[in-house]
Amino acid sequence: MNILQIENLSKVYGKGETAVKALDNVSFSVKKGEFVAIIGPSGSGKSTLLHLLGGVDRPSSGKVLIDNTDIYDLNETQLAIFRRRQIGLIYQFYNLIPILTVEENITLPMLLDEHKVDPKQLADVVKILGLEKRLNHLPNQLSGGQQQRVSIGRALISNPAIMLADEPTGNLDSKNSGEIIELLKMFNKTHNQTLLVITHDERIALQADRVISIEDGRIAKDEVIRP
Repeated sequence: MNILQIENLSKVYGKGETAVKALDNVSFSVKKGEFVAIIGPSGSGKSTLLHLLGGVDRPSSGKVLIDNTDIYDLNETQLAIFRRRQIGLIYQFYNLIPILTVEENITLPMLLDEHKVDPKQLADVVKILGLEKRLNHLPNQLSGGQQQRVSIGRALISNPAIMLADEPTGNLDSKNSGEIIELLKMFNKTHNQTLLVITHDERIALQADRVISIEDGRIAKDEVIRP
């Protein structure tokens, strides 16, 4: 079953002679529970692709279907709600709210939706992430690795259809990088969480089920590593 379907996706910035085609007619699909790494040189279009898949930016043309919903058929309010509920986003620089505690940052998507947080689910996620003793801390009281764990918790708390990670270890040392990737792989395998990771690190890419290479806004290679 495909949880994600991308059809003829393009993104052009600017107009006329100054126009830049960041993404050029990209199509592929991702099965539920698949771990896909997206790699490519700087400026290849991989971050643009992630922003379009995450509903952060709108394409110039093409479709993104997540769990059979064409997200760009939605208006801005509908898209914001869908993104909170169905798309978990993890960024390189964490994007935590500095005045909120760890617990508040993790549960923010649920609170914005005015949904009651399941205490057991929260406790389970926090325990797996090793944050039990940090729930009342603010982001500036945490290490980089701990902050990234909080962002993973925030991305997972609403059980999204897909999880998108943009260079999730790019701001971490090798020890924390390894721990973060192991956590993402664990959620992928034990919870069947669909995971797309943008990375420049070949070691991370080779741990995925599949590697998609982007060059000049197009798919240069789509290779299955683990069938």
